[in-house]
Amino acid sequence: MAVGLAVRLAAGLPTGLPGVVPVLGSVPAAPGALRRGLRRLVAPAPLGTPFDSPSARATLRRMTGPLSDLFPLRRARVHEAFGPAAPVFAAIAGDGVQGPLLWIRESWRIERLNPQGLAAYLDPARLLIAATRDQTDALAVAEEALRDGVIALVVLETSRPLDLREGRRLQLAARAGQATGLCLIPEGPASHRGPGGSSMGSNAAETRWRCTPVLAAASDHGAPEDSTRMRWEITKNKSGTIGAWDVRWGAQTHRLDVVSAPGH
Repeated sequence: MAVGLAVRLAAGLPTGLPGVVPVLGSVPAAPGALRRGLRRLVAPAPLGTPFDSPSARATLRRMTGPLSDLFPLRRARVHEAFGPAAPVFAAIAGDGVQGPLLWIRESWRIERLNPQGLAAYLDPARLLIAATRDQTDALAVAEEALRDGVIALVVLETSRPLDLREGRRLQLAARAGQATGLCLIPEGPASHRGPGGSSMGSNAAETRWRCTPVLAAASDHGAPEDSTRMRWEITKNKSGTIGAWDVRWGAQTHRLDVVSAPGH
């Protein structure tokens, strides 16, 4: 079954055509075609090469305590994020891996993802955008991309809750391809409650993060102009550790600083 996908290497402003952005390369998405197309666009890392980067290692050096054990996100797993700052969380996660990133979203959405809007966090030229017909197609694209392993980070915007079967399939694909997945989920009434709540998240998720902007306090008046401050709260973690941290991103240095002690 064809999944009705256009995979686009984004390079600028929207074209005005439904589900299409300016491209430097594109591939069809029939079964197996996504894999062949991605391999034409992406030079896969040699076998055994970790998906990391100098910026990821710098990020690790600047962080101490429990957050350094949780971020960058654990490889070969699928994670979740929600909240107003979740797209920024995804972009920072993308800056910490090597090579192109795949961002999957449904083409019916009114808002468009402009890669230039993420330029403070990562190089927009690294971003591949997939516009799918619906979430069923989006899940199929994400699963194939994760399983193939030529892209280190696959970001999937969801419009409805994933059932346990869908979540497990993504986890198995991530493990098979040694890639990392990140689902940006809608903020349901109980998203922050973890696996026991009626959230939009999947019980199969490795971790779940609530990401919100933080208004600058009086003590932040001297903060660098290229920084942003957010609160990252991990509300679910299969490894057991949960907590909350205020973090600041430096757009010029591409480093993440923890500016508060763990909240839990």
